[in-house]
Amino acid sequence: MVVSSKLAFGGRDAVLVVHGGAGAISRVKLTKPREKEARDALEQALRAGHTIIKKGGGSLDAVIAAVKVLEDAPIYNAGRGSCLTRTGKIEMDAAVMEGTALHAGAAAGINCVKNPVTLARAIMEHTHHVLLVGKGANRFAQKVAKKAGLDIVDPDYFMTKTAEKNLERFLKALSKAKKHGGRRPSGLTADGEEQHEKPLGKKHGTVGAVAVDHHHHVAAATSTGGTVGKDPGRVGDSPLIGSGTYADNETLAASATGYGEHFIRSAVCHEASSLVRYKGMTVAQTADRIFNVTLPRTGGDGGLILIDPQGNYAMRYNTIGMYRGVIFKDGTVLTAIYDS
Repeated sequence: MVVSSKLAFGGRDAVLVVHGGAGAISRVKLTKPREKEARDALEQALRAGHTIIKKGGGSLDAVIAAVKVLEDAPIYNAGRGSCLTRTGKIEMDAAVMEGTALHAGAAAGINCVKNPVTLARAIMEHTHHVLLVGKGANRFAQKVAKKAGLDIVDPDYFMTKTAEKNLERFLKALSKAKKHGGRRPSGLTADGEEQHEKPLGKKHGTVGAVAVDHHHHVAAATSTGGTVGKDPGRVGDSPLIGSGTYADNETLAASATGYGEHFIRSAVCHEASSLVRYKGMTVAQTADRIFNVTLPRTGGDGGLILIDPQGNYAMRYNTIGMYRGVIFKDGTVLTAIYDS
């Protein structure tokens, strides 16, 4: 059963929650075909993860399966749909974390793995490290590809026409801003990013998933293609454990999307975990606190999905919209983009 409207911002009996990024474009600009494409990918991701848990699999396997679907969907800014840096290169980030022993793995600035989330898992399972970056991460991926089941691809695989057009628009807007003596034209933010990059608000186009399995173990996974025209080497919150990704069986699992620098400064996902642990808040109360108190301190915007070991979930954002969905124990799927 699929229901595509009236998705509550929180509830119970969830198995898996996903997001495809916050900062969505307005309803007027989002065509029906593009909306269907976005929703279909969310549903496919939810069902991929649910199938694993239904068969007795773990939450870590479920979130990775879900995120892989979204990484393969060009409409989202991760994997195949990643953005280009200011110099026209691909630099992707991803992280995974499981809540039992707090194992985690992450990669940043990579360009040779079809599904960055699988490299994050490989780093968790085949090294003593948590985070590998750039050339070192790419070399490690190629070294363990066969053993870890990684699909190695040429960087050109990620070079889509949409990404190239978005970068072209960005560079033109940036050039125009410089000609105005530092005064930026409308449509360009303070850091030179476009406010609503086609097709899905690429500024905040991270994808992520949180899940709980039959053993009440939680896990989280997050993946991103960065931001259009970002400086080479820039790393956002997605691969930083505690900022964009976190999971702990004693509290919750969290995945964030948004203006990464703000989520890093506030350690948002770990903050969410701490609010449950030390304040005794529910996931719904925690999400409210993050968006009413934590992020406003730095002016940050974006979205957050949470799930606890009992299957209670919450999803919040302070942007125009957030591509999101949830699947429950009985297989019911709910997806949404805007408030209603």
